[in-house]
Amino acid sequence: MNAWDGISEFIAVSERQSFTAAARQLGISVAQVSRQVTALEEKLGTQLFYRTTRKVSVTEAGQIYYQHCRQLLDGLGEAERAIGNLTEVPRGKLKLTAPTTYGETVIAPLVNDFVARYPDLEVQCRFTNQKLDLVLEGYDMAIRLGRLEGTTGSLMTQQLSTRRLYACAAPGYIAKRGEPHSLSELNHHNCLVGTLDYWRFEEDGRERTIRIHGSIHANSGQALLDAALKGIGIVQLPDYYVDPWIASGDLIPVLTKYQPSDEGIWAIYPTNRHLSPKIRMLVEHLGRYLGQ
Repeated sequence: MNAWDGISEFIAVSERQSFTAAARQLGISVAQVSRQVTALEEKLGTQLFYRTTRKVSVTEAGQIYYQHCRQLLDGLGEAERAIGNLTEVPRGKLKLTAPTTYGETVIAPLVNDFVARYPDLEVQCRFTNQKLDLVLEGYDMAIRLGRLEGTTGSLMTQQLSTRRLYACAAPGYIAKRGEPHSLSELNHHNCLVGTLDYWRFEEDGRERTIRIHGSIHANSGQALLDAALKGIGIVQLPDYYVDPWIASGDLIPVLTKYQPSDEGIWAIYPTNRHLSPKIRMLVEHLGRYLGQ
């Protein structure tokens, strides 16, 4: 016998507890199923099933053999799907969520490029700063920034790139109020407050959170950026907000020796037995460009 002969028949009978049901599942005759299973038992030198006129049950040896054979058959199916996916192209629907500003300014153009390349793909994007439940709300993928606190075991994660936080102020603000050189000096400055009322720094290799206060509170990075550019106060924002303004000199980084470590930018998607081409290839596309 070939090493695989009788395996599919044996597994079908084990799971269906019936030669007739196994034959129906495999689309072959009951006699053929019986011949294959009997030949397998003779090859192994052991009985795999107890057979009566009313019932078929798996022997102890059959149960052990089934566990190993099921894994082998599943692995073969995975291998075939993996090879098949190499030649597949993204198609169908893909539901994606990302943080509002980062999604609109960075993720959306990259997704649009991807859809332009694969016109059989339809992408639905929702940009929100809420942490949506991917499984419950039917999302294929989420882009998350920073720490992945609370990520469950039902999700897979892949880091695409990093982001850096900058504390910075306009030259006009620094000329008027001076530049802070220590974290304690922030108490004497107008700090533009976002969703959280503290900023993160690192001092002597340890993370520090500094409570801040100021004349403007906003749950919008763009609003805080505008206030900083107008010289109203100091702001702490990710690089994708402030990089162009730092490069032009309209914002000046401060407290750079307390710069916090870079944070991750992540793709998160529900755990599946095999990653579909549309998700796998979009993750690769985003990682390739964000990594630059």
